Amino acid sequence: MTQNKRNYTIPFIVVTSLFFLWALAHNLNPILIPHLKRACALSDMGSALIDSAFFIAYFIMAIPAGMIMQRFGYKLGIITGLLLFSCGAFLFYPAASAISFPLFLVALFIIASGLTFLETAANPYITILGKAETATLRLNFAQSFNGLGATIAPLLGGLFILSGKQLSEADIVNMSELQRHTFYLEEAATVKIPYVIIGFVVLLVAIIVYKMHLPEIEEEQIEKQKSNGKSVLNHSHLTWGIIAQFFYVGAQVGVGSFFIRFLGSTAAIDEQSAAYYLSVALLMFMIGRFIGTVLMNYIAANKLLALYSVINMLLLLIAVLAEGKPSVFCLMFVEFFMSIMFPTIFSLSIINLGKQTKLASSYIIMAIAGGAVIPLIMGRISDISSIQWAYMVPLACFIPVLFFGLKGYQVKTSQQ
Repeated sequence: MTQNKRNYTIPFIVVTSLFFLWALAHNLNPILIPHLKRACALSDMGSALIDSAFFIAYFIMAIPAGMIMQRFGYKLGIITGLLLFSCGAFLFYPAASAISFPLFLVALFIIASGLTFLETAANPYITILGKAETATLRLNFAQSFNGLGATIAPLLGGLFILSGKQLSEADIVNMSELQRHTFYLEEAATVKIPYVIIGFVVLLVAIIVYKMHLPEIEEEQIEKQKSNGKSVLNHSHLTWGIIAQFFYVGAQVGVGSFFIRFLGSTAAIDEQSAAYYLSVALLMFMIGRFIGTVLMNYIAANKLLALYSVINMLLLLIAVLAEGKPSVFCLMFVEFFMSIMFPTIFSLSIINLGKQTKLASSYIIMAIAGGAVIPLIMGRISDISSIQWAYMVPLACFIPVLFFGLKGYQVKTSQQ
């Protein structure tokens, strides 16, 4: 056992670093949404296509990613993910030069395709690098570094991407065609350098992973009959976990994506200041991961998940009904109480799946497509009503998460 621990230390550190990298990509999206909304003259629903292009990749690529890793192992999956991530980041340069929103969407899809490989590999890999009984705690610890990346991303985005220019629609309409084109070009250009740097960093990490030894770990076949051709979806706790993950990710993405717009609408906070508030909220998210990891030593993971779901529904209700800073602070605390949800749902969903773990992980990663659907609904509600009322959508999303924490997590097959 001591030898195993010593062998798993370096792989654990390397894989944990991936959580930080994909957090940067995820959490630059809330910066891109208001920025490209202005640079490409989009509606709220149009700007939500940024999330749709990003998160639909998880639905499309999760099964291919799982199949590739089933056949060739985790290491190749990680390298493939990093290379796709890097290519997508480099595509931001020509997209900005052409002010092409469709090309931005293609770049985001490619980035997210890479992240699908990384998350399909890294989440289960972390859970099996140690004792099964501490898998949830270990995954929450690794996901804490995801929180660190999430905290840094809005700060960097606010500094290097958001221009701070607050022009009204009337100001833009009154510009000459040349002035308008120059304005859009200058706005779009601010994404070039940050994404090119990200592309090179991720490419470097891919080279490092290629050259180092990562042990390929075979999951234990806990119950032989579970691998004898029966559908992995016969396990009801996995099915409910997929449903819960779909709605949770939709809520998380929706809350973050329109955060800057929400602050501007309800509390008249400018974009760059709102980016700072978002960074603080995501810092609370990271702190919540560490605190949640400690609390799981005393409170069952499913009970903590259910409790946090109820708290988030109450906070979102206040955020929708209140005005000014109280609504802002409630929305920030939602990030804190979302902190443990993704890794907890993930780890509870793959308990006792043995050699079907990789395939099950693919299905759970497919559920991240919730992030492609929920923001579109929120954007539509915002366009016809207000951004504040749009936050009733993530409130409703926590209902299936609550059910999973109370009952859906229980390990049994559909035949039972």
